[in-house]
Amino acid sequence: MTMLPERLPEARSLLAEFPVVDGHNDLPWALREKAGYDIDRLDIATDQTGRLHTDIGRLRAGGVGAQFWSVYVRTDMAGDTAVSATLEQIDCVRQLLARYPGDLRAALTAADMEAARAEGRIASLMGAEGGHSINNSLATLRALHTLGVRYMTLTHNDNIAWADSATDEPGVGGLSPFGHEVVREMNRVGMLVDLSHVAATTMRAALDTSVAPVIFSHSSARAVCDHPRNIPDDVLERLPANGGVAMATFVPKFVLQAAVDWTLAADENMRAHGFHHLDTTPEAMKVHAAFEESTPRPIATAATVADHLDHMREVAGIDHIGIGGDYDGTAFTPSGLDDVAGYPNLVAELLDRGWSRPDLAKLTWQNAVRVLGAAEDVARDEQARRGPSIATLEQLDG
Repeated sequence: MTMLPERLPEARSLLAEFPVVDGHNDLPWALREKAGYDIDRLDIATDQTGRLHTDIGRLRAGGVGAQFWSVYVRTDMAGDTAVSATLEQIDCVRQLLARYPGDLRAALTAADMEAARAEGRIASLMGAEGGHSINNSLATLRALHTLGVRYMTLTHNDNIAWADSATDEPGVGGLSPFGHEVVREMNRVGMLVDLSHVAATTMRAALDTSVAPVIFSHSSARAVCDHPRNIPDDVLERLPANGGVAMATFVPKFVLQAAVDWTLAADENMRAHGFHHLDTTPEAMKVHAAFEESTPRPIATAATVADHLDHMREVAGIDHIGIGGDYDGTAFTPSGLDDVAGYPNLVAELLDRGWSRPDLAKLTWQNAVRVLGAAEDVARDEQARRGPSIATLEQLDG
């Protein structure tokens, strides 16, 4: 990519005042998978380059001021197994907060985020990824909120009983009646409704129901890259009325059309050789490596992500966009955005495109803080009107 070293001092100056609020980082899952939550083995106070996308030194170098840590669990973890695994993920974040108090600060509110910025610490929030984490229980949803979870992505890659995923076949046609009740209860407790990963029908249904701003914690523009994980323009156009924020992701296969096409071809090649496309056994990886050698992987760059942000700003407006890198949740990252130290390269690219300092301050910090504060305001109003919902999936969906 074309690096812009002459713009980096200005980018770093901006981030020193208005650091990045990143909507989605999968470090807790990476610590589970790679170290069994043994943070002595993967100590993020030391340089973890080559093992993780994330450590404290690189968060500081990248100008990160607030991070939503994903407390994701796989969709094949069903029922109470999913709930328990989510609790383990939450515990991991709490371990990190206890171990690195000089750098990380627990944040539950917009005011906490501003306090962390004033102290020079990284505000640490949590987001659950996938409604399977609540096992169809609104009481479990409330318990996650009590434990500090401040958004929930309604689905991950697979449908659940009450919501359709972007990467599954249509099930309930967006949200079921219980799905709408989940959105209402999230509004009542002050948990942001996250529409990354969900089908466009689910996005529209959630916007029809939510009286609080929604977020997309890590999704880009479908008009720029036609992938179902991205946001259609008609949905982006609804964000100003809703007050929500769409946080552009960096995942190459979601942001670069050539990478989408390459991934489809690579997956088909794996199947043609008798392997599942996600198989990572040594035999399968040999097949994959041979394909990559004959057909080089297209490389996304900071400019690729900037193309999405240009479009999202044009359609949704400057007050309704943000950043959600998905670090430690993707195998590949763009050139120049290789890890969490890379955000200044993106800001430099946007400066070079004529983005103003006030606009960049909204992108990096102000929009995300505002949206959490707005959800808190809605929750106060909703709690004054009604108590907790005790509806069940069986009652509402039959």
